[in-house]
Amino acid sequence: MGFFDDLRERIEATDSVVSVGLDADIDRIPEHLLDKDLPRWAFNRRIIDATHEHAAAFKPNAAFYEDEDGWRSLRETIAYAHGKGVPVLLDAKRADIGNTTRKYADLLDDADAITVNPYMGRDSIQPFLSRADKGVFVLCRTSNPGGSDLQSLELDSGEPLYERVAALCDLWNEHGNVGLVVGATGPDELEHLREQVPDLPFLVPGVGAQGGDAEAAVEFGLADGVGLVNSSRGIIFAGEDDGEQFDKAAGQAAKRLKKRLNQYR
Repeated sequence: MGFFDDLRERIEATDSVVSVGLDADIDRIPEHLLDKDLPRWAFNRRIIDATHEHAAAFKPNAAFYEDEDGWRSLRETIAYAHGKGVPVLLDAKRADIGNTTRKYADLLDDADAITVNPYMGRDSIQPFLSRADKGVFVLCRTSNPGGSDLQSLELDSGEPLYERVAALCDLWNEHGNVGLVVGATGPDELEHLREQVPDLPFLVPGVGAQGGDAEAAVEFGLADGVGLVNSSRGIIFAGEDDGEQFDKAAGQAAKRLKKRLNQYR
């Protein structure tokens, strides 16, 4: 079975398409956890315990773990999530050429899926694509305001660049392991891309703190019921002012998002 087969089973088991983003910002972790050996791991463990029953996946962003203790925290986090039966998507946005990208692909030895950047072309992400059992979410139309600087540029064919990326990813999906990252902040673009690539699951960020369109995220983000709608800060820091009870608010936030999204499924 591949990643999207496993994800389908997880979605059905939890009745949820929620991806919980584990962006363990050390500057926002509750003060009482900072004396722990690995504060980010201690934080993530509490979040996982509180949210796993509502999570189709966990999505740690590599930017919050790129130091010695951070990588240890990330490995512990992934192992613990797997112990709860939850797949892990590493938001790393990696890509390069030659030996470099082959080393980047080693991140999939631990994680179940990864985000990659297509800017350098197919050879830069081929080592990820060739891991048939792993999911590869390719940046297509991102939720940040500056995404249009490049992604919306019109090609000679008349199509915007992000549409060409989607079309290429459809061709690259030889192992059935490719999805797209498409932000919820552009619902019309979400709809258009779904029409263009009906079979590719989307990872849809932007529904939480960025205020994206939840209905469009579900209606157009899922391919035959499979896809993920991510919220990071809106869940994990929901109890930021609650001291030692921070995890309860996170669990409630994940449950609310699950219920909200399920209105449209």
